Amino acid sequence: MRLEIHSAVNFLVQLLRLHHNSLSEAQLEMFKGSLSDLLSHRYRYHWFPDRPHRGSAYRCLRINGSMDPVIAEAGDAVGLPGSFLHRLFPSELTMWIDPAEVSYRIGENGSICVLYEDAAPTTLVTHDTELLMERVGNKAIPSVPARPLHMQHQSVQQKYDLSTYASS
Repeated sequence: MRLEIHSAVNFLVQLLRLHHNSLSEAQLEMFKGSLSDLLSHRYRYHWFPDRPHRGSAYRCLRINGSMDPVIAEAGDAVGLPGSFLHRLFPSELTMWIDPAEVSYRIGENGSICVLYEDAAPTTLVTHDTELLMERVGNKAIPSVPARPLHMQHQSVQQKYDLSTYASS
């Protein structure tokens, strides 16, 4: 959860930093800390790595005609009113902060962009391993060392001698 929140908050602060020089670095850092703390507390019981889409709507940050209340609360806590922040962010911004992925969209019809993605979440691997162990009766499973892709390709060519099937 920490990496996902860190990625989301850094992105929001970078939006403020790039487009509006009216905020000092100290203000941006205070806002960053406030929003990180608030999101960590808010998501504490709404974070499900084994089912990442569960609770996604709750973890969504949305700025459109109105300011997202979580972002506004984080700003208010450090002296940056939500109405002030609302003017600084894009008029349409949606951000989804989910286990192993953070994505965003600017504009109502904009493309969804992935900001952070954990390609192999360890909790999912652990869960799958536990299920496999239950199915085989908790017996030890010999591990098969993974072969690099180029070696797999060579062994397929050698095994089936694909050159004999090539058309001339």
